[in-house]
Amino acid sequence: MKFGIFLPPYHALNENPAAALDRDIALLAHLDWLGFDEAWIGEHHSGGFEIIASPELFIANVAQRTRRIRFGTGVVSLPYHHPLMVADRMMLLDHLTKGRAMFGMGAGVLASDAAQMGISPADQRRMMVEGMAAVIRLLRGEIVSMETDWFSLREARVHLPAYSEPGIEMAVACARSPAGALAAGRWGIPMLAIGGSSPDSLKFHLTNWQIYAECARENGHQPDRSRWRMGSLMHLAETRERAFDNVRFGLVPWARYLKEVTSFEFVPPDSPDPAGYVVEHGVGIIGTPDDAIRHIEQILDGTGGFGVHLDFAHNWADWESTKRSYELFARYVIPHFKGTLQSRRASYDFCVDNRESFAAATTEAVQAANRIVRTKPG
Repeated sequence: MKFGIFLPPYHALNENPAAALDRDIALLAHLDWLGFDEAWIGEHHSGGFEIIASPELFIANVAQRTRRIRFGTGVVSLPYHHPLMVADRMMLLDHLTKGRAMFGMGAGVLASDAAQMGISPADQRRMMVEGMAAVIRLLRGEIVSMETDWFSLREARVHLPAYSEPGIEMAVACARSPAGALAAGRWGIPMLAIGGSSPDSLKFHLTNWQIYAECARENGHQPDRSRWRMGSLMHLAETRERAFDNVRFGLVPWARYLKEVTSFEFVPPDSPDPAGYVVEHGVGIIGTPDDAIRHIEQILDGTGGFGVHLDFAHNWADWESTKRSYELFARYVIPHFKGTLQSRRASYDFCVDNRESFAAATTEAVQAANRIVRTKPG
C-alpha cells in the first residue's frame, strides 16, 4: 500500500492567507522528508477556506522544494477549463516535475464556483464527461477534433510529449454519485474516492467500485484495486486525550464551513462534542497510531481492498501538532501496512530464541582466549 494526503486545503477565515499557503508548502516538504508517497492538491474559487485556485501552479512551486513525493491535481474541475489548456498545462507540469505530476480530474464540487462562471450544476457532470473525452485523448498524443456546446477542438494536439513513461498518471474523483465511476471505467482510469470513510460512505464506495469494474471490463480495461485511492480523516497524538485536546484548535470552523458552503456535512457544527461525534459516527479518527491502523483495516474490509490511502489535510490542530500527527503516522502506521517491520521482528525473535546458545558460545570463546593468554610463554 502507498500513502499520501489530499490537500484541499482548509484554512480558517481569521488566518493570513499568505502564511497559510506557506504552511501548506512547508507541510508537503515535511511529508516528503517523512517518506509519504504522494499529495493531491485541490482547485476551488470561492468560499474563502480552500484557497488554492490552481493546483498546477501550486505543484510547480512545491515540486522545486521536494525530492521524491509525487503530486496530483485533486482535482482539475474540467467544466471550468478548455480541454487543450488543461492538457498543455499538465504536459508542462509533467516536465517541470520530472515525472512527479499526476492528473486528477472531476466535475467541481462547489456550486458557488460553477455559479460564478454561469455553469448550471445540472450540466457539470455531462461537461466533465465531455472534457475527459478530449483531455485524455490529447494527453495520449492524439489529434482531436470535437464540438460541444461549450468548447471546440479543431485538429488540436499537445506540442510536448509526456515526460513520464508511458504517460502521465491519471485519476477521476468519485464521491457518492456514480458519474465519476462510470467515466473512470470507460477510460480505464483509476478512481480517487473523496467522499469520506464512515460506514455509510464505504457502502457508496463499494457500489462505485462495482460500477467502475463492470464498466471498465465492458470497455476492454482490467480494473486494478492497487490503483484505487481512498481518502479518510484523522488526527493522531501519543494519547487519545492529547489528540482530542489538539483538535479543539480548528475542528469547529472546519465543520461549519462544510455545512454552510459545501455539499458535505460530516459533523453538525452545533454539536456539543464535535470531536466525540467524529469518532462515534465513524467520520474519522482522533486518537493514536493504533486507532489509525484499525481504521484503515476497517476501510480495507469495507471496500474489499484499495492501493493508496490519502489522509485529508484539515487543519483541525495547530501547526506543531499537525506535523507531529503526520510524523506518528509515518513512524508507526505506514510500516504496519508496508510490511517493513516483519524482518526486524523476525531477527529480534531469532536472537531472543537463541540467546542462551549465543551467550554460551560467546562465554566459551572468551574463556578460550583467556587460556591462550595464560599459557603463552613469558
